[in-house]
Amino acid sequence: MKNIFFKNRGLVKLDEMKKDELVRGVQEFLPSKDFLFKQLSEGKKIRIYTGIDPTGPTLHLGHMIVLKKLKEFQDLGHEVILLMGDFTAMIGDPTDKLAVRKVLTEKEVKNNLKLYKKQAEFFLNFKGQNPAKFLYNSSWLKKLNLKDILDLTSLVTVDQMLKRDMFSRRMDENKPIYMHEFMYPLLQGYDSVAMNVDVEIGGNDQLFNMMMGRDLQKKINNKEKTSITMKLLADTTGKKMGKTEGNMVSLLDSNIEMFGKIMSWTDDMILNGFELCTNVSNENLSEIKKQFNEGVSNPRDFKLMLAKEIVKIYYGEEKARLAEENFINTFSKGEIPENIQEIGVPAGTPLGIILQNEKIVASAGEFKRLVREGAVNTTEGEEIKDFNYLVSKPIVVKVGKRRFLDIKVLM
Repeated sequence: MKNIFFKNRGLVKLDEMKKDELVRGVQEFLPSKDFLFKQLSEGKKIRIYTGIDPTGPTLHLGHMIVLKKLKEFQDLGHEVILLMGDFTAMIGDPTDKLAVRKVLTEKEVKNNLKLYKKQAEFFLNFKGQNPAKFLYNSSWLKKLNLKDILDLTSLVTVDQMLKRDMFSRRMDENKPIYMHEFMYPLLQGYDSVAMNVDVEIGGNDQLFNMMMGRDLQKKINNKEKTSITMKLLADTTGKKMGKTEGNMVSLLDSNIEMFGKIMSWTDDMILNGFELCTNVSNENLSEIKKQFNEGVSNPRDFKLMLAKEIVKIYYGEEKARLAEENFINTFSKGEIPENIQEIGVPAGTPLGIILQNEKIVASAGEFKRLVREGAVNTTEGEEIKDFNYLVSKPIVVKVGKRRFLDIKVLM
């Protein structure tokens, strides 16, 4: 009878292998893993969502971690929602921010999210028998009137808000906290109520916001919502990959760029990367962890394997192989990449100015830091040691491990 029950609802029966897949990369299930698995095992079709604020023009690997997990639930036949926080993006999520975020305009938000759905299609199916829904939280948040908002705020105490780490740290440092920042978790929490969801999934840095939604869902809809927090793609210091840190791997990066950025990760991110960002089986993942921890091979070999596994998800096996080949030729054998950027400048132009103008470095300060670290060289082996180095002849400059610029001198 139970098999028929699952078939009628278009659900895939949950077995131990699928349970192992669902827990992979998860930091925490709230209230518990058993609570969710009991619902799934009984054939309940759940409504699960993740929300993304379009604060930049592209998705990145941090988003990919959550989208991959969402896909697993869609493949099991459950109702999946990808929610665009087009309204909340105009407020700005204060998570981990020790200063108020820049408020985005409606136009900026709309421009940012133009390519989001197309990028999300790497993982989610928005057509077919069980299509994912692509929604915007402005659909309901714009309709809230002052009474609605006051009713909502009456369900949350100031003490609850001040328990949030970044707010308490700001208070300790006498930094301002604005009222609209208090509203962010409240409105994001209301998303769960508006969509009447069973499950929300997000990075573990979103725990406070997700628990707000869990609390409001219980108080308003009398429903127990499960919150699934995913591990973050971060190094051992806790520095995560993403827009804020300026080190994100964009889903719009070319296969070459993506491969090179992954190869720049620290060794302590390798196992995390395999678990969160690849499709290697759990069995193979266990073997990779065992060999890595036993020091069977150089960490660089594992990183090459990791970069190739990630790139082939987006570009296929052949382009992943070409990206690997390009990296080895360029950075292991010292060869100059074929698609190197070229620029013509008058003789006597300061190198630091050239690199800033061409976006090779972000600022004069970064250029000076890289020079001090010995990270600015010519491909002929000359190390640039002078902050005021003037370009007087054609040179190919290598900045760090991956940035090249072919500089021609105009006569």
